[in-house]
Amino acid sequence: MKNLLAELGFTQIEIENRIQTVWNTIFDQSSPEKFYHQQTPDLGCMEDTGNIDARTEGMSYGMMMAVQMNRKNIFDSLWKWSKTNMFMTSGKMKGYFAWSCGLDGKKNAEGPAPDGEEFYAMALFFASKRWGNGEGIFDYETEAKSILHTCLTHKYPMWNSENAYILFTPASPYTDPSYHLPHFYDLFAKYDEENSSFWKRAAQASRSYLEICINEKTGLCAEYAHFDGTPVLDCPWGDHGFFYSDAYRTAANIGLDSLWNGFSKPLYERIKAIQNFFLNIAPCDYGIYKIDGTKVEGSALHPVGLLATLAQASLTIFSNEKADNKSISNAEHFVRLFWHTPLRTGKRRYYDNCLYLFALLALSGNYKPY
Repeated sequence: MKNLLAELGFTQIEIENRIQTVWNTIFDQSSPEKFYHQQTPDLGCMEDTGNIDARTEGMSYGMMMAVQMNRKNIFDSLWKWSKTNMFMTSGKMKGYFAWSCGLDGKKNAEGPAPDGEEFYAMALFFASKRWGNGEGIFDYETEAKSILHTCLTHKYPMWNSENAYILFTPASPYTDPSYHLPHFYDLFAKYDEENSSFWKRAAQASRSYLEICINEKTGLCAEYAHFDGTPVLDCPWGDHGFFYSDAYRTAANIGLDSLWNGFSKPLYERIKAIQNFFLNIAPCDYGIYKIDGTKVEGSALHPVGLLATLAQASLTIFSNEKADNKSISNAEHFVRLFWHTPLRTGKRRYYDNCLYLFALLALSGNYKPY
């Protein structure tokens, strides 16, 4: 697996120490900046420190981090907390996970968020491959397949059966570009044999969709977008037609797809564009933008997270053996800027530091498919 940090001159000791420091900051129970809470010997949750809750996004992220770091105890604690508190056994969304719970386990919502389900499934498949299957809820492979089966066959499915796009919420008429993870779907096609043909179609559809929802000149996409790629400007939950928090992950996802699967010219061009757009903007000045690059009122809520995704996106540039010198220089700039930027502290640290650890794992070749 490509170790871009080592290729750019950082020593293996430096890299390993940085990964361990970041892991400890998030997960060590003595860390003042932790947001993983080991509540009992076998139950733990990830806190969204900006909203003081536990979300399927963070819980599934924590499981992915744990399987990548070979920390089965934390993985199992997060999964048991999820199944105990977040899994819905009644109501119209029965079979899904409530996207938000209080830290006491009480559900704050009666609906799911599809990015949680897809990360849960992928982390569980990896756990199965890395550690083997256990019993009950720790039969990881069976649990992963059950999640995906529910996502596709539920009365309110998480993927649109006609275009194979993942949806913002089950059965919604639009999507979230940052939910599109074709590199996961490639693996789902291998591990979820019953639905293999659908996952192959979804992987191809998502790569094509990313081409149309990301602006060619700026590399920016909206948080929520219609099936034709245009921003959703009339969302009842607020202004989500801009390049804002959710949307940052899209570039990072393309970077990870490049690490696992190699060069894609159309998406390479989108990464060139977004790195060029942010090249001369300091992270402290990152703003909110229309996808054509027009700045609107307000500042980025998660500037460290945005920088982390721009750095992870550099994997796409370095996956192209014929990348031009300017693109390589820009890509290296973001990796080095990321390396010299510390973790975020304070109330909003959760989202930024999740994206930070994922970027660090990917750039060091330690975000691996199993």
